[in-house]
Amino acid sequence: MAAITFKLPDGKRCTFKALEGKTLLEVAQENKLNVEGACGGVMACSTCHMIVDPEWIAELADSNQEEEEMLDITWGVEENSRLGCQIIVTEKLDGLVISLPSETKNLFDG
Repeated sequence: MAAITFKLPDGKRCTFKALEGKTLLEVAQENKLNVEGACGGVMACSTCHMIVDPEWIAELADSNQEEEEMLDITWGVEENSRLGCQIIVTEKLDGLVISLPSETKNLFDG
């Protein structure tokens, strides 16, 4: 298990124990955080956009081209933005800090 801290848009911090193999999207949803994941975690939307604390970005597996392309059209993206559906919890990520953006937009909604 790994402890993952989510910083909410209101400044509140919530730390949860996460099972290895889960995505950050799954961890957020299981703990009732306001992370939509409209596509169900198949990288077809950007509603699980998360911002990785800069000191942790090097600990994550590199993003692939498909994730980078989705981030290119994501609202409010930052240099250390990632999609929560693409970050898999490992023991190495114990202590990870993630910020949730104040707003997300599903670009595929009409």
